[in-house]
Amino acid sequence: MPVVRIDEPADDRLTDYRDLTDVALRRVLEPAGGLYIAESAKVIARAVAAGHRPRSVLVQEKWLADAAPLAGDAPVYVVSDDVAEALTGYAVHRGALAAMHRPALPSVASVVAGARLVLVLEDIVDHTNVGAAFRAAAGLGADAVLVSPRCADPLYRRSVRVSMGTVFQVPWTRLPAGWGEARGILHDAGLHLAALALADGAVPLDAFAAGRPERVALVLGAEGDGLSRHAMDAADTVVTIPMAGGVDSLNVASAAAVALWALR
Repeated sequence: MPVVRIDEPADDRLTDYRDLTDVALRRVLEPAGGLYIAESAKVIARAVAAGHRPRSVLVQEKWLADAAPLAGDAPVYVVSDDVAEALTGYAVHRGALAAMHRPALPSVASVVAGARLVLVLEDIVDHTNVGAAFRAAAGLGADAVLVSPRCADPLYRRSVRVSMGTVFQVPWTRLPAGWGEARGILHDAGLHLAALALADGAVPLDAFAAGRPERVALVLGAEGDGLSRHAMDAADTVVTIPMAGGVDSLNVASAAAVALWALR
């Protein structure tokens, strides 16, 4: 791979990395351009191991030996700490970034084929929560993660970082827009849809786990609004985590971890 030292943050070869803190720009760069940013040699290594391809790698000199072998045939741009910070808008403490080609998403049916435990995230717009939910899914044995069309991007830099790179470890894809179609696909795969929500008549998690269906898709919604009415209507069972101390609910990623552990 070519190693190129660059001294100016305005260099056109660094366009993919410019203004990483500008969310609007990132949305243009990533989904429309077919790119996402992986941060740190560890995360880049997990992405490459999952079959993802770097377009380029941006690295500071002291991290060159660790990051360069991950680039394959892609160019490696070496910059100073000051140039990295001027370019990205923050101090790049982890030493390496990679502009990765975004792979095509697989079908829902292929992702859930044979799965016994699936995590479904509906309209969770906080990238930190999405990354934490993926980490829980990986650590607690979920076979796949499905995200709704309006859910935050699992390959957004913050999601990837918070997940510790497990977004590359757990198979995932996006659901179709309508819950009617999604429910049909999941039922065809033999999955029982369990909506985690506060509702009259909801089954306590421990009771649901005691009689656990063989194959479960656990559906969680955004904090505040919770699951949509369409998601609730599509569910086979509504499940709740019994709470104490006057607290009515947990952070969505924490709730996912509790429920996945109970159903593991």
